[in-house]
Amino acid sequence: MKTAKLAIAMAAIATTSVMSSCTESSDAPNIGRNEVSITDGRMTPEALWAMGRIATAVPSPDGQTIAYQVGYYSVEHNKSHHVLCTMDAEGNGIQQLTTSAAHETDPAWVTIDGADRLAFLTEGNLWTMLADGSDRRQMTQTGDIEGFLFSPDAQKIILIKSLTNEAAIQQKPEDLPNATGRVVNDLMYRHWDHYVETMQHPFLGTVEGGVVSTELTDLLEGTYYECPGEPFGGVEQLAWSPDGSEIAYTCRKKTGVDYAISTDTDIYIYNVESGATENLCKPEGYEALEVQADRSMRQQSINAEENLKNLPGYDTNPQYSPDGKYIAWQSMARDGYEADINRLLIMDRASREYHFVTESFDSNVDAFCWADDSKTLHFVGVWHGCTNVYQTDLEGNVTQITNDQADYVSIAPANQEGKLIAIRQSMEAPADIYSIALGEEIAVTQLTKENEHILSQLSIGKVEPHWIRTASGEMMHVWVVLPANFNPEKKYPTLLFCEGGPQSPVSQFWSYRWNFQIMAANDYVIVAPNRHGLPGFGHKWNEQISTDWTGQCMRDYLAAIDWAVDSLPYVDGERLGAVGASFGGFSVYYLAGHHEKRFRCFISHAGVFNLESQYIDTEEMWFANWEYDDAFWTASKSKEARKTYDNSPHRFVDRWDTPILCIHGEKDYRINYSQGMQAFNSARMRGIPAQLLLFPDENHWVLKPQNGILWQRTYFSWLDRWLKP
Repeated sequence: MKTAKLAIAMAAIATTSVMSSCTESSDAPNIGRNEVSITDGRMTPEALWAMGRIATAVPSPDGQTIAYQVGYYSVEHNKSHHVLCTMDAEGNGIQQLTTSAAHETDPAWVTIDGADRLAFLTEGNLWTMLADGSDRRQMTQTGDIEGFLFSPDAQKIILIKSLTNEAAIQQKPEDLPNATGRVVNDLMYRHWDHYVETMQHPFLGTVEGGVVSTELTDLLEGTYYECPGEPFGGVEQLAWSPDGSEIAYTCRKKTGVDYAISTDTDIYIYNVESGATENLCKPEGYEALEVQADRSMRQQSINAEENLKNLPGYDTNPQYSPDGKYIAWQSMARDGYEADINRLLIMDRASREYHFVTESFDSNVDAFCWADDSKTLHFVGVWHGCTNVYQTDLEGNVTQITNDQADYVSIAPANQEGKLIAIRQSMEAPADIYSIALGEEIAVTQLTKENEHILSQLSIGKVEPHWIRTASGEMMHVWVVLPANFNPEKKYPTLLFCEGGPQSPVSQFWSYRWNFQIMAANDYVIVAPNRHGLPGFGHKWNEQISTDWTGQCMRDYLAAIDWAVDSLPYVDGERLGAVGASFGGFSVYYLAGHHEKRFRCFISHAGVFNLESQYIDTEEMWFANWEYDDAFWTASKSKEARKTYDNSPHRFVDRWDTPILCIHGEKDYRINYSQGMQAFNSARMRGIPAQLLLFPDENHWVLKPQNGILWQRTYFSWLDRWLKP
């Protein structure tokens, strides 16, 4: 399912975040850049895991130095190591600053005593150093810092720390410290991959003599609200005003059932001097409307036209204009709908009047930043399978800046006139840092080549865009990835890739699991359709899938693979497989009962098998409510809800006739691992060849190196067994 707006699934390529690493390695050797030798130019799982993963590019205040974070992984030690590096603005003089085995993460520049210093986190404390890595100074001693944000004058700071959360789970009795049971009193007792026994709060502190004071003020004191928001929010959810007088922060001030069914996240202003708090999204005196917990918010009064002015959807990631006159943030219109179009909103701070400036861009704003003139904003968004850079003025006149077959996943001012810094990736290459020179002629320059020593040894499969006609008569965009060392005279086994979400784009992503180049290296053609329900093709196309999971999108999948068999002479129609994760895994389970013998094998990772059990198994109930329309027990449920439950994949197991591999993580609380077990058990009871790969220590993803290698080996062993006889 859609992983909390994780549209591009970029865990390692997010902007500065409190979620710095997936594994701890303080007791590990100093894991660094991996050297790997490739034979015959083919990508291997080991080569994929040897790659460095770039994140968080931050230019210095004078624009002359860029700091960034890289994650390295050791398969032997089954650990990661996150390091900090710097280079000059032209990409020269790259230097790794991290020398210990401890993670160093979250780089940010701060000017202290007239000198530009690089602040960072290591082992739960905040440090600073000079740009060359020297003169390291420790600013905190508590060991529990998870994120930070300096005020513009560096005299104050926000620290992110976790506190005990009793909103849903009671604390253990003091006399039973070894008891493992949890007494649960309300919903949202677990989220993504953990039990919600703690929550993050932002604390305001002062900086004196290069040290953070021990006296801190909790901006959410006495509450069980969270900021940043679970499960992936970071310090991008907070912002200082340019004069340092106020802090904008993102918060959903709800707990329990109210939290579980609602996406109503607002932007609040905290006055640093008085401590007063103001909600920018709701009028003074606003009273929350009553809602029915087991029905979709779609038809409830909270989303009535007259109430949308109160901004009931997701409102996140505030940024002040450099002159302080405006504040901008990303805003979704409707409550309960986590995949609504993400628009860019601008509010005048004096009048509190707001308007949207990306209405002419019929897709999502995935990230944004202000230009120095306070009249222009730059943003990235997906259109026709690529995520490019755009700009808008205050009146909403949108202009496209880049036009690359790639995904720009983050942008920031370069602190040089007319330049941006971006992180870019594609289906042909992992993330690197680029500069973008603006003006009449746009110039994009690659600054890092983090994995050139590996990529230079590989044969890269060509990625081609196609447009085909669907069963509905509309045109659909399809990516086709050709095998490495492609021979047009040969016929190749072919994989239909089913995207997750269900509203995440098949854009130019680079994945370290669902990697198209490693599939191409194993001599597979990949057919990846941007089916109905995906962003980047207009609001109507994106909206279509809700309450129609087994309708048009499934016809799109079959149209794509039938087109490939009929139109691409190198596709072997007798050797077809269908693969996918999350909603893609659900799609595989559904296709297994409806494919009419097109496919010879299936692979489903973290897929939903039984929609009725999924409704009450998952944690973010707003998702199930919106997508299914009603709870399955509602006697008066809508025809859309009846269709949803009547077409659950588990109801068609009697039609299954094809080998299937089911994969699941036992810490996946978005889609419980019991879904994969049900599917595997059903297949074996029917006498169908099947495998089940369970990871007791993984969530919706596979994050540990050796588990990742096992995933890849199992994946290709299964495909080769059935598609390469």
